[in-house]
Amino acid sequence: MPTIALPVSPIDGLHTIEFGAGDEPLLQRFFDANPFYFLAITGEPAGPTDAHEGIHDQLPPSFPHTRKRVVGYLGADGEVVALANVIVDLFVADVWHIGTFIVATARHGSGDAQLLYRSVEDWARANGARWMRLNVVVGHVRAERFWWSRGYMQTSDRKGIVMGKRTNTLRVMIKPLADNTLDAYLALVERDRPEQPTAR
Repeated sequence: MPTIALPVSPIDGLHTIEFGAGDEPLLQRFFDANPFYFLAITGEPAGPTDAHEGIHDQLPPSFPHTRKRVVGYLGADGEVVALANVIVDLFVADVWHIGTFIVATARHGSGDAQLLYRSVEDWARANGARWMRLNVVVGHVRAERFWWSRGYMQTSDRKGIVMGKRTNTLRVMIKPLADNTLDAYLALVERDRPEQPTAR
């Protein structure tokens, strides 16, 4: 498979990398220094193996996909300031799923999250994405507000998802790109239709 170029950083002083073997300590430092995301969705800080799992864990066979990309935005000091974990062609071709998107807490409220997300979306669009997909924890108000404001729409929900110390309900959210539509997406991905029973 041809290599897909990484997103271009929209912020001066940051550059992108793709995490791989050997980068676990770098990513774990970022997780440990920025517990807000983990506390909000699991009720506890990141565990000592979370970076390794984030880089190396693969989806089960019931989640067909083409590739997993774990992208980091690094500052001039070489430390991570943001992470985007993206699944290419989830369920069907041209659906790019954001598994994780974390921006350093110190940058919250600066507008950096919007710029960095846009770079991920532009990267996906340039490489053939027709829809963006993600799950957001119901009650994680900051994240819900962010994704609504980026043009995502809820299609269904997934109840009873155990995440660390919490049992969450997840909103399944879709954003059509270009002239694609939500109806066209739902015609392709039956499991995300509102009338479907809750599925993991």
